[in-house]
Parts: sequence; structure tokens; C-alpha cells
Amino acid sequence: MANAKVIESKQAAVDAVTSKLKESATTVVADYRGLNVSQVTELRKQLREAGVEFQVLKNTLVRRATAAAELTELNEVLTGPTAIAFGANDAVAPAKILSDFAKKNDALKIKGGVVEGRVVSVDQIKALADLPSREGLLSMLLSVLQAPVRNFALAVKAVADKGEGEASA
Repeated sequence: MANAKVIESKQAAVDAVTSKLKESATTVVADYRGLNVSQVTELRKQLREAGVEFQVLKNTLVRRATAAAELTELNEVLTGPTAIAFGANDAVAPAKILSDFAKKNDALKIKGGVVEGRVVSVDQIKALADLPSREGLLSMLLSVLQAPVRNFALAVKAVADKGEGEASA
């Protein structure tokens, strides 16, 4: 009877991780060995503020979840202590926060991850981290969209100023 409850709870945990793997825009797998409690607390705080869920999970549990989510290529990086950041809303946030934190703390090592349902390498995670945030990308897009209107307004103003100069002369 106790075994059935244990198996049921483990299956529920696998199902939860499977759904997070499928639903997350970006999932980053990292080795946190060597970080002290205050460093891990600071990392968790930064991730939580960005809406990223950070969990330390057993590799066997994650391997079962990757099999269910059809992401078995991720199993290659599931060695040693594993922490996983699940970013549901912002695809760049987990990669950016973990990458920036790893630059300041040598103990944190990014192993790989999943972006939009595809298993990616450490280099691809770092390339993603170098992208501007969602808000930064939106502001760039807005600037590009506003440029023609702004330039038109400046041209109209220049013509109007030229007309006033000629009228007063």
C-alpha cells in the first residue's frame, strides 16, 4: 500500500516536470555545485522576479520526463547535481539570468537546455542570453515603426519653416 502511494507521487512529479518541459518557452539545465546558500538564494530571487521557476531535480525523474516529452537528447547533460530553470513567458529571461550569474560565479555551469521544444547546446543558450530582453526588443521594434512617421513630421516642419522664412523676407 505504501509503495503504491510512493509510485503515484513519483509519477505525479514526472508528469509535472513533463508538462513544464512542454509548456516552457525556454528551459535551462545547470550544475549548481559549489554555490553557497546565499548565492543560490540570490539566484532564486532573480529568477523568481523574472517569472522563472527554478528547481533542483533528480536526474532519473527528469530522464523519465524527457522521455515522456520526447526530448531524450537532453539526457546527455543530466549528470551530477542538476538544477533546471523553466521560463514560461519570456524565452530570453532564464538564459540571460543564469548566464549573467555564471559570469559572476564560476561555480554555476550551464549544461544545455530546451528552447521552443528543441534541445539546444550551451553555446546556443549563451547566444540566446546575449539577445535583448522582450521589453528591449519591443522598444526597438517601436522605434523602427515610429521612424517613418517621425521623419515625415520633421520634413513637414522643415517645409513649414522654409515657407515662413520666405514669407517674412
